[in-house]
Amino acid sequence: MTGEAEDLLARLVVEARQDLQRRRALVGQDQFERSVASYTPKDFAGAIRGPGLAVIAEMKQRTPIMGVLAQEYRPADLAHAYTDGGAAAISVLTHMAGFGGRPEHMLAARAATTLPILRKDFVTDPFEIAKARAAGADAVLLIVAALASPPRGEVARSAGGGLGLRELLAVAKSRGVAALVEVHDEPETLIALDAGAQLIGINHRDLHTFAIDLALTERLRKLIPDGVVVVAESGIRTPDDARRVYEAGADAILVGETLMRSDDPAQKIRELTAWSG
Repeated sequence: MTGEAEDLLARLVVEARQDLQRRRALVGQDQFERSVASYTPKDFAGAIRGPGLAVIAEMKQRTPIMGVLAQEYRPADLAHAYTDGGAAAISVLTHMAGFGGRPEHMLAARAATTLPILRKDFVTDPFEIAKARAAGADAVLLIVAALASPPRGEVARSAGGGLGLRELLAVAKSRGVAALVEVHDEPETLIALDAGAQLIGINHRDLHTFAIDLALTERLRKLIPDGVVVVAESGIRTPDDARRVYEAGADAILVGETLMRSDDPAQKIRELTAWSG
């Protein structure tokens, strides 16, 4: 990757690593392990495997590209609305600098719903996987572009010395949480499969131009074995969009901006899958 996209990914990963170091310094190891063991993860993969198209409803206060999405951001209220709307799972952004998120938002969502929760962040360290479980998450996001081939410069120095995708998948399994592995193109898809990913998220947002291409699910799904769960991410705004990726073979859609901008997110979830009967 080059230019603006590389700079954005580099900045987000570095910011996540800085947050990691601050959080790690605040907890004692024994207390931390007790908090991890106190939560029993739910079956995230089973919740989105079907039948029909499942919705992973995402909450985030802002994004680096679109800016502020919600002036009054209430994770517990959103969790209630997403549950009422029939979402199969919830995604919570915990990256502070880029998305206005905190691990505490997962705790608030967990207290408000029994649905499985995905912790969405730029995870590069085993501590963050354990921290996700301790906060009530049932799955974590692992981004191939941030792990398999770290960007040049600062990110390579900050994150490149950590574990790779295969190792972090093993950590997630040992901690009892699922791992949604995000890909953006054919080479990343092959990396994810080679590492043993059983949940693959296809992000329609191009990392170079930030444009949305829903045809990406149609192309990449052909590379993925039937037993692997596929989640279509980004740019799904209408029932026609949802139906298109479902017919291409997606098991679930991850929807964030559309719900965050809606006056009635529960109804918006219902509308996205109303065609499925």
